[in-house]
Amino acid sequence: MLNTDYFNIPKIIIALDFNNKKAAMKLVDLLDPSLFYLKIGKEMFTILGKKFINELHQLGFNIFLDLKFHDIPNTVFNATKAAADLGIWMLSVHAAGGKKMLTYAKKALKSFKKRPLLIAVTALTSLKQEDLKNIGIQISLQDYILILSKLSYDCGLDGVVCPGKEAEKIKLLCGDKYKIITPGIRCFNDSNFDQNQTITPKQAKKFLIDYIVIGRSITSSINPIKKLNFIIQSMQ
Repeated sequence: MLNTDYFNIPKIIIALDFNNKKAAMKLVDLLDPSLFYLKIGKEMFTILGKKFINELHQLGFNIFLDLKFHDIPNTVFNATKAAADLGIWMLSVHAAGGKKMLTYAKKALKSFKKRPLLIAVTALTSLKQEDLKNIGIQISLQDYILILSKLSYDCGLDGVVCPGKEAEKIKLLCGDKYKIITPGIRCFNDSNFDQNQTITPKQAKKFLIDYIVIGRSITSSINPIKKLNFIIQSMQ
């Protein structure tokens, strides 16, 4: 039984990192939709599409559709509108698409009475300083994240996906209501997989993060509920 004293700590988004519906539903059936959000990324959406999202909605889950739209402004406008039509709770675009693209994404949601949260991805947690240098960006990774966060805020977005250690600076820059979503959460003896920017659940609370995204730490666990309970307890 999960500890439901779940206030004043980061909320948990479970990333369904599976390549088939049966494996995903084995985990979903264990989860309480009043406690956890679900994230659908490129792999599962490509395999299962909007029908799977509708099924998860019928079970009561709020869905973060994490497709990281990054294209010309008109294409992102249309993609954002199509995603919002699915009734999702949150969706993502790439902040590096620039001011016009971000503004168009925001504009696409104007007609929705109950619109999803629009979140900008700043820098992937797999990126290192040398990766920025390889694509011609000479500033520090930390400054790059802050610049993209402020740009997204100025364009009217609701928050950013960013490495946890930058969250406090972003809150100071953009305000407490600006949502921070952080992947790369590690606990127990988790492997870092392919992520370089990682933090613990306890650090997530300290850094004032709103939502933590947990994927393989849970999806590869023998006892995911026990592990989720530990994560919640570690943040209290």
